[in-house]
Amino acid sequence: MYKASSTLTLLLLTSLLVCPSAAAQKPFLLGMSAALTGPSKGLGIELYRGSKAYFDQINAQGGINGRKIAIKFLDDGYNPEPAIRNTIKLVEKDNVDCLFNYVGTPTVTRVLPVIKHFNSKEPEYLFFPFTGAQPQREFPYEEYVFNLRASYRQETWGLVHNLYMTGHNRIAVFYQADAYGRSGWDGTRKALKEKGLEIVAEATYRRGASFDESMKNQVEIISRGKPDAIISVGAYEACAAFIRDVRDAGIDVPICNLSFVGSENMLEPLTGLTKATGKDYTAGLINSQTVPSYEDMTLKAVREYREAMVKNPPPPEGFGKDYTPLQFSFISFEGFLNAKVMAHILKQLSMPQYQGNIYAATLSIRNLDIGIGTDINFGRGKHQGLDEVYYTTVSDGKFVPLKDWKRWSK
Repeated sequence: MYKASSTLTLLLLTSLLVCPSAAAQKPFLLGMSAALTGPSKGLGIELYRGSKAYFDQINAQGGINGRKIAIKFLDDGYNPEPAIRNTIKLVEKDNVDCLFNYVGTPTVTRVLPVIKHFNSKEPEYLFFPFTGAQPQREFPYEEYVFNLRASYRQETWGLVHNLYMTGHNRIAVFYQADAYGRSGWDGTRKALKEKGLEIVAEATYRRGASFDESMKNQVEIISRGKPDAIISVGAYEACAAFIRDVRDAGIDVPICNLSFVGSENMLEPLTGLTKATGKDYTAGLINSQTVPSYEDMTLKAVREYREAMVKNPPPPEGFGKDYTPLQFSFISFEGFLNAKVMAHILKQLSMPQYQGNIYAATLSIRNLDIGIGTDINFGRGKHQGLDEVYYTTVSDGKFVPLKDWKRWSK
């Protein structure tokens, strides 16, 4: 009897000693649903690679208070229904600590009701989706999402304003026929309306279109409006195909793309076509971005990012076999910054005043310096950390900062 009691006591004491240590070693698990296959796979793969590059550094240093950070990734092919299924699995079966790094408006907008539903039972939040759309920034879903990047309205307003100030007032829109495309279309329309203007022509394409597909019908529709500039709201393969066919039609006007396009992925086939034909398909391009240029070595975060990416983190396991990872890109840099802010939030969780409350820990962030020259701020009613929009154009085969719009004056 004494022996059994002693054994039980020893087991209880051992469990008290072991359990806290075991719990401390349990990794933070972030759930990511993104395009890892299909014509837009470069978006999800590069966002993942950038985040992993930062988390790998944190994990190599022992993690956060002994806990490492892991990303549980699932492929949705940039389609809504798989994104919904993935979200349910990540929350109910994988028990992720939060959702993170989702890619795309048509996917994110469809999972918002799912996230809201989960929150009726226990808190579940989506952090830093790769989309500038409005639904997750407005009632009734803004409470469940934290955005780091500027919105599409901010991007399109900036493009329209700068084009207008350089004499362009006949602006056409080419856009993806879904929630993403309509979000960019609506932002452009609103920005033009402020200046007493309207969209002079618009044409759409179906999500998932590849570079090999013809955009001649869309170009013909756009050309009827006699635009002096075009704003393109799409993914990289379709936008590259559109640019090709616009230039082949002899239309020589500035073509602007939003940050989501994937600048480097879009530029790659156009550069190849330029080398093959001798005709420059990379001229006259302007892309808005929601992160600074990764060429700006004066920024601490850029230096950290480039050093981390030199180690060349691979694509998600099981994906990207037919994809050549980019050394540097605006998307992987955004993923790197997403991870940097996420790690800071996770570190905050250990503070007594937050007691593991990730929502409160995020709202507490004020004037967080992550090395990009602009501080990160969240708060009650402010679930978007950054408002900066940057502009780039092509020079020497890559997108570089556009510092003077006067060169585009008519």
